[in-house]
Amino acid sequence: MELNSTLTCPACGHQATETMPTDACQFFYDCKGCGTRFKPKAGDCCVFCSYGSVPCPPVQEQGKA
Repeated sequence: MELNSTLTCPACGHQATETMPTDACQFFYDCKGCGTRFKPKAGDCCVFCSYGSVPCPPVQEQGKA
């Protein structure tokens, strides 16, 4: 299971590699480049599934990755 994912800000394109929580979905994320707070796209459980290079651990465990 991959625990690091690179998030790409939908507002400015800034990328940051973050360690994903294994016991919860992260609903909000504040961009370290422009400060925009973003949340998952409709149908996704967390910001990593919407904007990350790797989906969150619960989704990886379900085999949807």
